[in-house]
Amino acid sequence: MQAVRHIAVNVFRESVRDRVPYNLVIFAILLISASYLLGQLTAGQDVKIIKDLGLAATSVFGLFIAIFIGIGLVSKEVERRSIYSLLAKPISRSQLIAGKYAGLVLTLVVNVIAMTAALYIVLAVISWNASPEMRAAWEAPALDPQLLKAVLLIFIELLLITAIALFFSTFSSPMLSAALTFGLYIVGHFNADLKNFEVVVDSKPAVWLARGLYYVLPDLSAFDVKMQVVHGLTVPAGYLLSTAAYGAGYIAALLLVATVIFSRRDFK
Repeated sequence: MQAVRHIAVNVFRESVRDRVPYNLVIFAILLISASYLLGQLTAGQDVKIIKDLGLAATSVFGLFIAIFIGIGLVSKEVERRSIYSLLAKPISRSQLIAGKYAGLVLTLVVNVIAMTAALYIVLAVISWNASPEMRAAWEAPALDPQLLKAVLLIFIELLLITAIALFFSTFSSPMLSAALTFGLYIVGHFNADLKNFEVVVDSKPAVWLARGLYYVLPDLSAFDVKMQVVHGLTVPAGYLLSTAAYGAGYIAALLLVATVIFSRRDFK
């Protein structure tokens, strides 16, 4: 555990020195702030617009952080040839994978907290300046705690995307890893459509293939509850727990397979 902790801290420090996370967080904060100005143009819809854009910004910019740092966690060490000095130390390859992943998780935690705080600050300003009549017209309070449920599922989705990026980085180049991760992200958000693929085609083999892909590929649409939260609908605690458990299980499987692949890789 000590070796994993040291690797995680080094990854976090390296990501802090990198300009990418800072730039993405700044852009996200600016987008959330700009959503406040856009909300003023639509009477009575300002809170909805700000919540929607704020959650979308957190998701999109968090995605870029997860992918562009995640794909280099292993491949960067190989390209620099620093992997040889790491493996020469009393560190197992499984500890290296776990430490790299934990470091990026810590980076995501800090960035998601920063973007969520920016969103709540903008919403607090709106709530402070709104009249009682305006507040009564809102479907949900500006500082709705339900927002944290949406942020939590976004964060778990980002952890899953990070695990996917790390998985691909154990055996492919950074460019290919980024392309594969982006592709799987897009497919994952339409994965639910594969379950009822027989409505689209009449071919049984195609239906069986689609059904198989439905159970193998990650269902990322399950983590998207932004629409419910923005319209003041309650996200049940049971759904939150089951989706979190699904994400945790998928992440564990990806890290296990990534560790096996990395353990069998020859760096001579």
